[in-house]
Amino acid sequence: MAIERPTLCLLFFSWLCSSAAFAVILRTTEKSVWANEFESIELTCLIESISTNNPRIEWKKIKNGVPSYVYFQNKISGDLEHRALLREPANLLILNTSRSDTAQYRCEVAAIDDQKPFDEILISLAVRVKPVIPRCSVPEAVTVGSNTELRCIENEGFPQSQYQWFKNNEELPEDPKTSTKFYNSSYAMNTETGKRMQGNTTARPEMKQADDLDIVGISLKVLGGVAAFIFVIVGICQIHKTGYCSCKDHRETNYKVPQHDSRMEYTSPDEGHFRHKSSFVI
Repeated sequence: MAIERPTLCLLFFSWLCSSAAFAVILRTTEKSVWANEFESIELTCLIESISTNNPRIEWKKIKNGVPSYVYFQNKISGDLEHRALLREPANLLILNTSRSDTAQYRCEVAAIDDQKPFDEILISLAVRVKPVIPRCSVPEAVTVGSNTELRCIENEGFPQSQYQWFKNNEELPEDPKTSTKFYNSSYAMNTETGKRMQGNTTARPEMKQADDLDIVGISLKVLGGVAAFIFVIVGICQIHKTGYCSCKDHRETNYKVPQHDSRMEYTSPDEGHFRHKSSFVI
């Protein structure tokens, strides 16, 4: 006896329904999740189909390719201990998230009474970290026409910070040729890569100047120094000419030479004493 086609379709549909009823099927509302540091985030692991009572539920954290337990044997463990809890049906709620929580999380459900007794779902979590005030390196002054480099960097923000530069409180475009105001400017900007959704930080403004090489000013200073030197020399010559600084040489002084006594003869300086003359009798 042949089975009619509608009956075959009904039987096949019934078989599909019965098979689905004995299979573990999981889903999540979002496979890539972003969270702000110090805030809470819930990773969803929804059980769409299961027939086993009290299935085994586990959560694992996978960082740098190495898995570790987060929820195992009905309790939170690892670095999320005291910072996470399991919510029905199998959601993982992380409290006070930190940058170390950035990783992949795998929800695993095992049901021994189901024909398909196991299913898992992988969720990626990234924790945004607010950047700190960047450290900037800016020269005090530069000469017009020369090249210089302005640098700012900070390593705390995640994802990697993206930088914007301002001149007189007006943002500089990455490419000056795209702006009519900065079209004649010549610079290259490296903003780094990364999209920052949480927080903004501004570095302390730095007032810098580009100085021209003042040729005229330098020349005037040199001429002024030469003129001052000449003025001093002329003044000294004039004073000398008027006699204010003239004085007699000690060599021109006339000292009277004492007269020699005819009765005695002075010895030479080398003898050191007088000699008796022949007129003296001992």
